[in-house]
Order: sequence, then structure tokens, then C-alpha cells
Amino acid sequence: MQPLSIDSVQTAFAAERYVADRDLATAVYLSLTLDRPLLIEGEAGVGKTEVGRTLAGVLKTELIRLQCYEGLDVATAVYEWDYPRQMLEIRLLEARGEAKRAATRDIFSEEFLIRRPLLRALENSRPEPPVLLIDEIDRADEEFEAYLLEVLADFAITIPEIGTIKAPPGRPPRVIITSNRTREVHDALKRRCLYHWIDYPTPERELAILEQRRPDLSKTLAAEVVAFVQRLRSADLTKVPGIAETIDWAAALEALGGKRLEVEQVERTLGALLKYQEDVAALKGGGAAKLLDAVRAGTR
Repeated sequence: MQPLSIDSVQTAFAAERYVADRDLATAVYLSLTLDRPLLIEGEAGVGKTEVGRTLAGVLKTELIRLQCYEGLDVATAVYEWDYPRQMLEIRLLEARGEAKRAATRDIFSEEFLIRRPLLRALENSRPEPPVLLIDEIDRADEEFEAYLLEVLADFAITIPEIGTIKAPPGRPPRVIITSNRTREVHDALKRRCLYHWIDYPTPERELAILEQRRPDLSKTLAAEVVAFVQRLRSADLTKVPGIAETIDWAAALEALGGKRLEVEQVERTLGALLKYQEDVAALKGGGAAKLLDAVRAGTR
């Protein structure tokens, strides 16, 4: 059931353990109300993909996810013909002595159509339209991005052999598109969407997220983890950690029985927080101890 207000979006997201700020809740509410796709950009690990998953949970509907990558094509994302089954149908008819029928059999019909994520999202007949998550559109080729224009503008897909297939009137899929901005998404695609940027969270919001995701974590450890990561994001690193890495690191420390940050334990668990050897080496060379001292000084 669609949330009735911005407040109810925040409340519903919180019930699914996603801490949405007012701006994100507003963007999601408008996307639902106006039946417009929502394009969400931001650094990796800030919770963009999780918006789609959470929205499906809030609406109690199916999540249809299309993971984008270089070389993604129509056969993988939209539809393809079941060629082995088509050939088998013709061979069976011929084997039964129905060669004339085999010659006139329409093998390019919906019966032989394999539906991929985009087509499934449009044809879905569940009571609540599905959430279509088009993840990391910036990784796909520009040609595929151009193909999406018809889908997003009219919620329709044209199949030359069949015609145009549209979403049922008044029941388009809820579309969430994410981008890590490794390249700019074309303006034509942006014009068909509402837009929202998710930044790294404030200390207060990151602590709230951590408390939602790791409720058994000690208060002291949670506060120190957030303070450490917040300071780390201002350091000269190849890739600063996102919220996902904060949660992973807290889980690793919790698994080791940590109650507060200790230098030795921090250095041993850096692989859950940082993903480049140069960054890990920089912190192991005394950087972690200095950062931890700054955290402790800041909390006193």
C-alpha cells in the first residue's frame, strides 16, 4: 500500500531498518505519487540500492532487479526468443506429418517469448506493481541507456514481431535507478526521472543507521566506530568507506568481542573497512593509532 505522506514514508522505511532523511523521503513520496522514476546518485556504499529493496518491502511487492554492466543488451535486460523451443515445435509438427501447419505456425508469438527484467516489470499482474531496480546505470553502455527512454517515458516496450507492450493503465512499476556517477548519465534519461543525491551521512544519522543494523552493538563501540569512520572520510585515501563498510566493520568488531576500539583490533579488521592495500598500509603504519587518539580526544 502506498504511503500517504512524507512522514509515513520515513516511518515505513524505519520499520524496514532504513534510516531515510527528510529529503530522501520526499523524493520517494513524489516518485510514488507522480508515477515517475527516481534516479539516485551518490558514492558507492551510501545506501542507493537499499532504497529499492526497502521500497519493495514497504509496498509488500516484488523487487525486480536489473544489474547493469558494460555490454548489457536487450536479450539480457528485456526479452529474447526461445529459439531451441521454436525449432523443437517445428520439428515435432514435421515428425507428426503436419508439415503444412509447421510452415504456417507463428513461432514469433508470446508463447515463445522469454521475459527478462524490464518486460517482467511491465507485465506484472500482482495486486501491487513491482519495484523495478535498475542498479548502476552508469556501468551500462550509452546505447542501452538510450533504449531505456521509451520504457521510462511511456512504460512501454516495442517488440517488432508482436508490437508494443505497455504496463496496465494506472499500474506502472515503481522505478528506482541508481548511479555511482562513474560517467554522466545522459540528460534525456534524467529528464524522465526525479533526481536525488545521497551523500555520506552526518555522524548522528550514521549512528542511527548503525544502531538499526547492529542493535546488539555496545553503545560505546558504536559511537567510536562512527567517529573513527567520520574522521577517516576526511583522510587522503584511494576510496573512503561508505555506510555499508561502516556496518561491515562494526559487525567484524562485534564478532571479535570488541566493546570499544583498540589499535590492535582496528588494524586486524581494516579489510572490512578499506578495499585498497595502499589505504590499509597507510593506517597500519601508525595512522590508525593517531586517528584513534583523535577520536578519544573528541569524545572526552
